[in-house]
Amino acid sequence: MPTQVSPPTSPAELWADIGGLQMRYLDWGGDGPPVMALHGLASSAHWYDLVAPLLQGQYRVISPDQRGHGQTTQATSGYDWKTLSADVVALMDHLGVQQAAVLGHSWGGNVAISVAARYPDRVSRLVMIEGGFLGGPSQTNATWEEFSNRVRPRNISGNREEFLDRLRTQLADCWSDELERIVQTMVYEDGEGQIQDILHPDNHAQVIRQMWDEPPSTILPDITCPTLLVAAEPRPERANSEFAQRRIVMVAAAAEVLKNGRVHWIPNTIHDIGYDKPVELAGLIKEFLAEE
Repeated sequence: MPTQVSPPTSPAELWADIGGLQMRYLDWGGDGPPVMALHGLASSAHWYDLVAPLLQGQYRVISPDQRGHGQTTQATSGYDWKTLSADVVALMDHLGVQQAAVLGHSWGGNVAISVAARYPDRVSRLVMIEGGFLGGPSQTNATWEEFSNRVRPRNISGNREEFLDRLRTQLADCWSDELERIVQTMVYEDGEGQIQDILHPDNHAQVIRQMWDEPPSTILPDITCPTLLVAAEPRPERANSEFAQRRIVMVAAAAEVLKNGRVHWIPNTIHDIGYDKPVELAGLIKEFLAEE
């Protein structure tokens, strides 16, 4: 059964001029220390909608739609690590935030480690949620064909109900009305009534090429702030798959090169931990951010 979570408190929906972007972001408010929460590839700021309310009492969570995602400008370039991390710091400047803890899920974890490595004075603590450990010192001899196939755009063909039916099946253990709302913030309905990813295929292609050409984990040794890597231990039916075993190697390699990091595996869950176990994930984040 899915974990029961209290209905979220609505964040403020705001906009910032970031260079050539109109960046939309959610600000959950509060007087606590700021936390920048970065979503994954083809996702949106709303990925954190089940986690952020659980942090609200102690932290001010700010979750942007990153370049080309959600309601932020669909830029035709700038999907390299340097530009993506500069986008995050520019938003911090806009908000008057000198330093923040940074969370990143999946591809957002790759952006988060780039921010921490390139702007060490701006990141107090780093939480890599199922991301940031691909490639580089953890490379496991995958070919470009294998890699690009694994991170290719997901199957979202069909109309809205067909799209939602697939996700209801895939996420059956944690599906809810809230999750149904969240996943629809990442797609749009075209003129023929078909669902499409908001992230344009050309921009998705730029992202995965960047991940291959400059594996994000090569910069892990440059990160000096305290770091928590949260990894999903798969459900039993997937635990012995080739990719599950490969991930164990990648996570271990990342842990070995992080100067001030540690790993926490959440058992029996999915890549989207924030959907499946938001209470456990939020608890880990709060405990880590509160450490002296």
